Parts: sequence; structure tokens; C-alpha cells
Amino acid sequence: MKNIQTNPFVIGAYAGDHYFCDREQETAELIQDLNNGRSVVLIAQRRMGKTGLVMHTFQQEDISRNYYTFFIDIFATSSLREFVYAFGSAILEQLKPRGRKFLDRFLQTIASLRPAVKLDAMTGEPSLEIGLESIPSIETTLDEIFAYLNGADKPCIVAFDEFQQIQNYTEKNMEALLRTQIQHCPNARFIFAGSEPSLLVDMFSRANRPFYQSTFTLHLTSIPLDKYTAFARMHFHENRKEVEDSLIEEVYNKFEGITLYLQMLMNEIYLMTEKGGTATFDYFEPALLSLIRKQSFIYQSLFASLTERQREILRAIAAEDVATNVTSGEFVQKYHLKSPSSVQSALKGLSGKGVVEKTTDGYVINDRLYKFWLQR
Repeated sequence: MKNIQTNPFVIGAYAGDHYFCDREQETAELIQDLNNGRSVVLIAQRRMGKTGLVMHTFQQEDISRNYYTFFIDIFATSSLREFVYAFGSAILEQLKPRGRKFLDRFLQTIASLRPAVKLDAMTGEPSLEIGLESIPSIETTLDEIFAYLNGADKPCIVAFDEFQQIQNYTEKNMEALLRTQIQHCPNARFIFAGSEPSLLVDMFSRANRPFYQSTFTLHLTSIPLDKYTAFARMHFHENRKEVEDSLIEEVYNKFEGITLYLQMLMNEIYLMTEKGGTATFDYFEPALLSLIRKQSFIYQSLFASLTERQREILRAIAAEDVATNVTSGEFVQKYHLKSPSSVQSALKGLSGKGVVEKTTDGYVINDRLYKFWLQR
């Protein structure tokens, strides 16, 4: 895998151990919990690398040898039907490379599904696909999926990404429904990953909620600066390039140690550095401006879609980095906002769109690159 990478600072899909930075303690802790039959809530702010950690854990020999692993992203789902569709489709996709025997067993167990045979537009090869219309009885199919997991010849690990999304479903009994299924599925362990800490903490720590005290918790924070510095220097050096520690530290501090942005900036800096050259502190600003320029059209479109009040409060938050006491008279006056009530209304709209988030310290702009675009 190593020799197919053109830029070692991978953005997006997990590319293997060599391109994965640190997380040794978190990986070991996750493996230990799973091996001990524990389900885990994995909490991290957006873009901190929780999906990468799950994929990295799944690739470790102790897990890949002893378990079947399934990753289900439910961020885009809004109902039980869509959840079951995502669940069934993800299992089907992850079974395809394992061969016909595994597919046949899955389809025999999930008798209520009627996958369609479709031809791949590029290769002409036939493939199986599940459609929403192919799930006649949602709860029956869910029962069958869990029966399949429970009857597998090896224990299973199922990771649900953005698990807090089930709280937005039209069905209001999702937590109880899933908790019941999981309690009757001892052959599987579960990872409930999410990026909205307050929602997940409520879901798993309140005595009146179905998942109360049913899991262990792993909170993912920033990779330590020294670990990321060593990682970055290694990849530059392997490719006959060098990078100054001061530059890595500037990237780390400006983007608060958030993994995705570290990778994005270092990917751009690596691209700018010639063979035999050294990336210095002066590379930071050109690399940042290059990324902002590439995203500018999207950011302009997003900004244009907001109301005037939302734009005003967004500029104010960008200027503050972390905005506190946003409804106070002092804050309203400082940024020439209309009134505390208009600020509250604008924040509600921005939060609903996922543009801003309220943290323990104050309001922040979720996309840190968008923040820099606004500041400029």
C-alpha cells in the first residue's frame, strides 16, 4: 500500500498503518475493551479522526483475525427505514470481497430483503444492491440483521458512525428498539461513534435512557504535538524533503490540533516543497491561502445562503475564534449587532445548519478553514 501513495499526508480514506499518526494508546484501549466483550462510545469533535481510529483498529491483527467487522455511517439517515437500509447495505458491501459463501449465508438469513442484480456501468459485472423499496417489513429485517450477527461463526464488531443521528429520527423509540436488539445479540460488540458530545453523554449516562451504563467511553482528543511533529518529519524525510518544527507547530496551533486540518495543511505544504528542499515557517501563509482559494466558491455560496443577521454573527464569531457571552450587551455593541434576541435567533439557525457549534468554552465555527476565509 505504501508505494501507491503520491502524498503521504492522506486526507479522507484510511490508507494503512504507515499513514496513520499515533493513537497507539487509544487503539490499545479500544482493542482491550472489544476483546473483553464491551461496547464503546467513541466521542470526538468533528474532524478529529474518530473514523480513522475505528478503521485503524479494525486493521489490527488481533481484531481482523478474530472478528468480522462492519462500519455503518448513519449521518445521512432520518428514519428507521433508512437506518435498516444503511445497515443492510453496509454489511452486504463488506461481505462482497469475502466471496459467494458469505453472501449466500447473509441473504439466506435476511430473508425479507430482496436485493436487485445490477450491472456495473464501468465493468459490466453483475452486482447485488439493496433498495429502500426492497425492505417490506422494517422491523422484521432489523430482527434478521441482528440474527445474522448473532449467528456468525466469529464474533462481530459493528461501528455506527454519527450515532447521535438516531435522536432526530421520526420514530421516537429508536434507542429502546436498538437497545433491546443489542441485549439479545451477545455475539457482537458495538462502537457508537459521534461528534456531538452533549447528545451522546445524555444518551449513555442518563438513568432514564435505554443505553444507560451499557458501554465504556473513549474520548478522542488531539494527537500530541510531538507525535505529529515526528510523523510529519518522517514522511518529508522519506521523500527527500525536510520540514521545520516551527512550521509544524504553527499549523498545529492555528488549527487547534484537529487532525483533518493538520493533514490538509501538511498535504499542501508537502506539495509545495521540492525534492531536496526544506519547508520553512514562511510556507504556512501561502499554503493556507491556497487551501482557502480552492474552497472559496463553496464558502461564498454558503455565505450567500445565510440571512443578514446570520452573516453578522458569523463574522463576529470568526473574529473572536471562540465567542463567549454572545448575547451580552457588550458583545452586541462591539460587533454592531441588532439585539440579543436577534443573536439568539441567528445562532439557532446557524447551529441547525451545522455551521457553528456551542462548546464548553463558547461558540466556534465548525469548519476551521471557513473561519479563516471569513477573517480574510
